[in-house]
Amino acid sequence: MDDSLLGPLMFVVAFLLIFSGYPVAFALGGTSLIFAFIGVQAGFFDWHLLFALSNRNFGIMSNYVLLAVPFFIFMGAMLEKSRLAEDLLKTIGMLFGPVRGGLGLAVVFVGALLAAATGVVGASVVAMGMISMPVMLRYGYAKELSAGLITASGTLGQIIPPSVVLVVLADQLGISVNDLFRGALIPGLMLAGLYALFAVAVAFFKPSLMPALPPEAREVRGAALFRQVALVLVPPLALILLVLGSIFTGLATPTEAGALGALGAVILAAINGRLTLDRLKETMQYTTKLTAMVVFLLVGSTAFALVFRGLEGDIWIEALLTNLPGGVAGLLIVANLTIFILGFFIDFFEIAFIIIPLLAPAAAALGIDLVWFGVMVGMNLQTSFLTPPFGFALFYLRGVAPPEVETVQIYKGAIPFIIIQLIGLALLIAFPEMVTSMIQG
Repeated sequence: MDDSLLGPLMFVVAFLLIFSGYPVAFALGGTSLIFAFIGVQAGFFDWHLLFALSNRNFGIMSNYVLLAVPFFIFMGAMLEKSRLAEDLLKTIGMLFGPVRGGLGLAVVFVGALLAAATGVVGASVVAMGMISMPVMLRYGYAKELSAGLITASGTLGQIIPPSVVLVVLADQLGISVNDLFRGALIPGLMLAGLYALFAVAVAFFKPSLMPALPPEAREVRGAALFRQVALVLVPPLALILLVLGSIFTGLATPTEAGALGALGAVILAAINGRLTLDRLKETMQYTTKLTAMVVFLLVGSTAFALVFRGLEGDIWIEALLTNLPGGVAGLLIVANLTIFILGFFIDFFEIAFIIIPLLAPAAAALGIDLVWFGVMVGMNLQTSFLTPPFGFALFYLRGVAPPEVETVQIYKGAIPFIIIQLIGLALLIAFPEMVTSMIQG
């Protein structure tokens, strides 16, 4: 066999195993071992390279940057399981309720707040789906529109810092998490603004789809409402400012700020009388489960990358991507189409660990700013939460939505927001200053 074919063949076999439904971490690890054996037997691979695998795995476990992942997951899970996110959603809903479409705007606003407070998409979608969807349906909101607003707003945790996905992307691209957080701030807020504009437009042109809440539905009014807003809204905002402010000003690394945020979430739960041993155990179990998934994916992708490079597959990929027609434009088109299409079938973490290490060298060789590239990839990856048939946000909402909401209605509701995300992606590509100005500043 020609040694130049082993790299491409390894790539194809790995994806066939992944699309067959086999666990991604084991598909990558197993493929790497199989092709290492084939390469050794064919004389194309030096088996001594496998000695580096243990050192690389130890490097993963001791990676200080990746330590931010469990901290941010814990922070988000604690806010969700202590029902502080639920209180936030109810209060903002009452604040916006008198306005036509106000409940939809509240969902977008709370989605952005939860994104900045947690960085975990699942917690945001589940919380908003359980609390706001029954209320939206009760007062005449269209099922598709309600589902779309909740799933799309819940995915803002992907792009608005502090985001677990941005931490992983920074590690895979070899860039500063701080820089990636800074660069993603304006695009993330822009995307939330586009969602809000869409909600306002629907409320204006089709008011029957997004009516205002009747007076009897507003449980708290006047001074009591102002007091509740202050008590419920101010503490999470203070926590957000503390975490992001400490990162952006350089007072703390993202890992240190994540630890501070996790502690802050525990303190907020305790102050509100919501900190129980059972909730603490649930939060720790959820954090351990999701962190273990990330680590296993990293181990599998590290083994794949090691063998793939040993078979000179990285040279093949880089040559292929850097010689595309159109140069930089060609690479951006191929990269975005690949990530968008894969988002229909596999998880965003899996895309980050498999595709980004292949794209990053080509992007660097063509002189593309890797921070801007990382933000662009993060915004594109966000569509993977909404694209049927395997969008994770769609499944999260399906699990908590009222039985009268059909799966096809959830899918239909996501379509306008997928289009909005693609518009946001196009704006980001057209105006890279949204990212670069924050880094330079």
